Amino acid sequence: MMNRKRQKNMAINSMLRRLCVCLLLCLPLSGFAADFVLQDVPGKTQRLSDYRGKWVLVNLWATWCPPCLRELPELNALHKAHKDKDLVVIGIAMEYASAKVVNDFVKKHGLSYPIVLGNDKILAQIGDLDVLPTSYLYNPAGEQVAAQKGEVTRELIEWATHQSDPATIWREVACSQRISTSI
Repeated sequence: MMNRKRQKNMAINSMLRRLCVCLLLCLPLSGFAADFVLQDVPGKTQRLSDYRGKWVLVNLWATWCPPCLRELPELNALHKAHKDKDLVVIGIAMEYASAKVVNDFVKKHGLSYPIVLGNDKILAQIGDLDVLPTSYLYNPAGEQVAAQKGEVTRELIEWATHQSDPATIWREVACSQRISTSI
């Protein structure tokens, strides 16, 4: 009797493992579309496909968010240094009072990269938003290869874009940041 119960449990566990493997294999395929179409504040259309051959960092932020405010100068410097070569930044302002508030903020802080006013329709094209800031990195082929909840730095992004697996790099850095801030 015990043997039969054990065999049944083993069969269920095996089936669950196979199901998990299948789900994991499907995750990249069920990810967000390989292209997005966004309209920035001045009205210019920002398409991921227009940036083929370049890395694209999409950063979700808010004017009231302290970690966002800390990373904006780094992202601005990153964009200025790479926009004509190999990487662009697109900012998506979330949870804003009005377009005027965002426009005034962008002007005051001298942000040079495209800024989009975010909403649920835009998020559906990019990815989930659990925390601000959140960044998504697309490789030069237009594939979303990494996501980071929390701050990113220019140094991290430049380094990650030269690695074979940016997602692993970002996970390791995020983990080490959590460890160092909790000590």
